[in-house]
Amino acid sequence: MKKDLFIDTNITSKFSNPQDKEYIKLTKWLLKFDEEDVENRNNYAHLVVSNKLLVEYKRSALGATSDTSIPVIIDTLQRQGRLIKKSNQEIISFKQTYFTKAVEKSLRSNNEDRDHIPLVLLSDRKYALTLDNNLKYDLEHFSGFRVRVEKRPENLPY
Repeated sequence: MKKDLFIDTNITSKFSNPQDKEYIKLTKWLLKFDEEDVENRNNYAHLVVSNKLLVEYKRSALGATSDTSIPVIIDTLQRQGRLIKKSNQEIISFKQTYFTKAVEKSLRSNNEDRDHIPLVLLSDRKYALTLDNNLKYDLEHFSGFRVRVEKRPENLPY
């Protein structure tokens, strides 16, 4: 099982300086990797993303120059093969299967964030960081899945 994590766009500003001590720890965990330890790649951090989320990340980080900014982290993880990118087709297929009319009616998150729900639910560990109470609610109450959603990194056993 990969040590994967979904990070919502509203968290990405926390990666730029100055970071608090818990985001420093999270950044170190995300960036720690031994290129020689290919057999144990799954023991290192992986980030779950989609094309849409990558665009959101880039938009939110315009002008970010910190070496701990989300574009730098994404670039590093991608080069190391630790970016888990779910395709548009995987997201569409998930939504066709699980987003019944009753489910859609019960969702509290906005339409933009509803494409993020499959990212978390298709991930190995189903861990997410978000400040969005509606997305958090939807993830935690999505029938048939056990999800861990937190607002702060120290609350996740990453």
